[in-house]
Amino acid sequence: MQSHFSTGLVWFRRDLRTDDNAALSRALACCDTVYCVFVYDKAILDKLPRQDRRVEFIQESVTALESSLQALRGHASRTLITLHDVAQSAIPELSKQLQASAVFAARDYEPAAVTRDTAVQQQLLAEGKQLVLVKDQVIFEEREVLTQTGKPYGVFTPYHRAWLARIGMELVPGHDVGRGNAVLSVAPDALAQPLPSLADLGFEATNLRALGMHGGSAAGEAMLQDFVGRMDRYSEARNFPSVKGPSYLGVHLRFGTVSIRKLVNLALQRVRTGSEGASVWLAELAWRDFYFQILANFPHVATQAFKPEYDAIAWEQGEEAEALFEAWCEGKTGYPIVDAAMAQLNQTGYMHNRLRMVAGSFLVKHLGLDWRWGEKYFALKLNDFDLSANNGGWQWVASSGCDAQPYFRIFNPVTQSEKFDGQGKFIKRYLPQLAGLSDKAIHAPWLAKPMELAAAGVQIGSNYPSPVVDHAKARARTLARYGFLKKSTDQAGTATEQ
Repeated sequence: MQSHFSTGLVWFRRDLRTDDNAALSRALACCDTVYCVFVYDKAILDKLPRQDRRVEFIQESVTALESSLQALRGHASRTLITLHDVAQSAIPELSKQLQASAVFAARDYEPAAVTRDTAVQQQLLAEGKQLVLVKDQVIFEEREVLTQTGKPYGVFTPYHRAWLARIGMELVPGHDVGRGNAVLSVAPDALAQPLPSLADLGFEATNLRALGMHGGSAAGEAMLQDFVGRMDRYSEARNFPSVKGPSYLGVHLRFGTVSIRKLVNLALQRVRTGSEGASVWLAELAWRDFYFQILANFPHVATQAFKPEYDAIAWEQGEEAEALFEAWCEGKTGYPIVDAAMAQLNQTGYMHNRLRMVAGSFLVKHLGLDWRWGEKYFALKLNDFDLSANNGGWQWVASSGCDAQPYFRIFNPVTQSEKFDGQGKFIKRYLPQLAGLSDKAIHAPWLAKPMELAAAGVQIGSNYPSPVVDHAKARARTLARYGFLKKSTDQAGTATEQ
C-alpha cells in the first residue's frame, strides 16, 4: 500500500517527459499537491566543455517538459522549477522550502548517481522526509532477473531468455499521469523564474539543430514513428553505416524523452506478426537492460575489468602511445573506416554501432591501448553516452567484459570496411579527400597504385595519413599481449580475424 503525503516534489533527471513517467505517476497518485523540479547539476555540468550537444539537447527537452506539464495541468503558469545548482544539496533545501514531505525520482544506477541519491536520502531522513525512488528507465532492474541459483547473469543469451520469459510476450504496463490537472501545482513566485538559456548555464550553441536533432518528447516520438516503418528491415540494415538502418533513439532513451516501455511494446507487437527485424531490435533493448544490471550488480566494472584477470594486461604507455591515441581520436590512423567513424563521432556526437565495435577494437587490439582511454573519449563525445552501455561495449571489444568476444578474435578494419561499406559511401561522406578512389582502393588506399592515387588527388602521408600500424604485426602483438590468458594451446590455435 502506498503512503500518502500532503506535498510531494518530483525530481526529473533521466525521464524528461510526462507520458508514462513512473516518478510523476507515483507522486500524483499519493500526494495532495505536487511540485516539479529539474536541476542543472553543477557537479556534472562544470566538468563539461562549454560546447556540448547533450546540454543543448537537455535544455530543449526541459523546455518541452515544461510545456507538457502545463498541458497536463491545464494552465500556462510556470509549473517546472529549474535550478542551476549542486543537486545533492539543492534538492533537500528545496523540499524544505516547499514543505514537501517526499521527493520522487526515477532510480539511477550509475555509481556517482547512487552516491548522490544516498546523500540526498540521508539529508531528507534527517528532516523526517522520504526519498521515493522508482523504476523507470529499464524494464527489469538490478536483481529482478536472476539465474536459478539466485545470482545475476553474466552472459547475455540466458539473460535474454529469462528476460523474455518474464515479459511473457505481454505488453508492459505503463504509468498513468491522469490526475495532473487536479494535483500539479504552479511554482511559488520566488521560484517561478524563466527557464535558463544555454548562455545562462554558461554554455554555447552547438551544431545540434544543423544535424536535425531536437530534444523533447515530441522529437522523440517523431523519430520513433520514422523508425516504425523501417523496423522490419532492422536486422539487416543496422549493419551498414551508409544505410538508414538504426532507430537513432539512443539519445532519447538516454534522457528519457521516450519511454522504454513504449519501445518494448511496439517491438513486441511487431514480433507477434513474425517480424525478424523487430525481434532483433527487441533483443537490443534487452541488451540495454543487461548492461544496466551488470553495472548495478558488479559496480567495479565502472573502473575495472569485469574479468579481474584482464586488469593484468600490459597496455602500451608513453609518448608513442599518447601519439597513437591522438591519431585515433582525430581520425588520422590511415585506416579509412576507422577514421570515417571517428570523424562521424567528432562532427555529430553519434557513431554507428557496427563502427563503435570496429573503432574500439582498433584502439585496443591494433594500437594496444587501454580500453578505458577509448571509453573516456566516447563518454566525452557521444550524445547518447550511457555509462552502462558504453562500458559494456568497450569491455566487449577488449574481451574483458561479460559475454565479450574472445581475445583472439581481432577485427580486420579493411575486411570490415569491404563487408559493411563496400562502395565506400560512408567513407566518402566523412573523408571526402578519398572520394575519387575506386570501390576497391578506398578501403586500403596505401595499397593503391600510384597512378590511381594521383588521379584521385590522394597523397598518402600528406592529405591522408599512412597507416599508423601494420595490421599483421599489430595482430601478432595483440595475441602475445593477451597470450597469458589462454587456457590451452588448442585455444591459441583458433586465433581468427573478422
